[in-house]
Amino acid sequence: MLSWTPPRSVPRRAVVGGLACVLLAAAPLAFAAAPAEAPPAFTIGDPRITESSGLAASRLHSGVYWTHNDQDVAPNLYAIDGGTGETLATITLAGATGRDLEAISLGPDGALYVGDIGDNYDGEWPEVWIYRLPEPEQLADATVTPAVYRATYSDGPRDAEALMVHPETGRVYLVSKKQDGGAALYAGPAELSENEQNVFERQTDIDLWVTDGAFSPDGTRLLLRGYFTARMYRFADGVPEPIERRVIPPVQRQGESVTFTPDGRTLMFGTEGEGGQVEPVELSGDLLPESAAAEEAREDEDGGDGGGTDGAAEGDEGDEGDEGGLSVGVTTALVVGVLAVLGLRRLLRGGGTRS
Repeated sequence: MLSWTPPRSVPRRAVVGGLACVLLAAAPLAFAAAPAEAPPAFTIGDPRITESSGLAASRLHSGVYWTHNDQDVAPNLYAIDGGTGETLATITLAGATGRDLEAISLGPDGALYVGDIGDNYDGEWPEVWIYRLPEPEQLADATVTPAVYRATYSDGPRDAEALMVHPETGRVYLVSKKQDGGAALYAGPAELSENEQNVFERQTDIDLWVTDGAFSPDGTRLLLRGYFTARMYRFADGVPEPIERRVIPPVQRQGESVTFTPDGRTLMFGTEGEGGQVEPVELSGDLLPESAAAEEAREDEDGGDGGGTDGAAEGDEGDEGDEGGLSVGVTTALVVGVLAVLGLRRLLRGGGTRS
């Protein structure tokens, strides 16, 4: 067997300690290579929120989500802690009618856009309204007077529940709700006007009963959801292209809302009802926005495994043997390192030679 005796000028304890330090220093690198975990599911705890119909991940406040009821005693927005489900702030929209609030989205200007676009009478309202207000820098109860934009459709009134603001161009899009009523994507003017009617032009048909939608943070993906279904689209030059792989939302009593997390890797799906659940669905492959896919590719080059499994997308298979956050190879290396330290200490205690 191999024999080795450390030089007399080097203390044996220093040899053992040095090797142990190298192994311990390597351990954080192994942990850092593990994929980031998706945000947890949470339950909205505020008893006032019984009809959560829109959802938007905050850009200013980490782990916070904005939501609202579709009908309320007042048109309120609620800032919800994504960890505890507690309400951190209530923003009342002064001067807003709040007839049927159905959607909320963040624009590239840092403003919240709220869609008073629902029409349970299938097109009885001659116009709908969009409210715009800056996202509050401080989470505290407040009353805010938003800008009000009057909106109509190029082909007549529609019932809609999805409003999305493109994160690059700032253009506002609406999606009508029902297939049999002509579900379609509509694009607003390049800039909304407070003084004139804003006519939304029909862009393309949508083969889905749509209750909400969201753009990815980089604008390359559009997710539209229904009560029990969802569909991801590539989005370029204002044109949605359906992706063959489906996104399967969690089973919820009345699926009403959806938003991307700020990193673009996870969708958060919400439901109506008191104590409504908001649940994550991780994305992978071509469902990922381009910026998130590029980030995962860089992580792969650096030794990471690219960001977890997508248990809610069709055709995905989970990675075996990696449930604890460390790969099998990394775990094996750590075990071998520990054994090496123990073996070296045994050699040193025995005088430095074994045969």
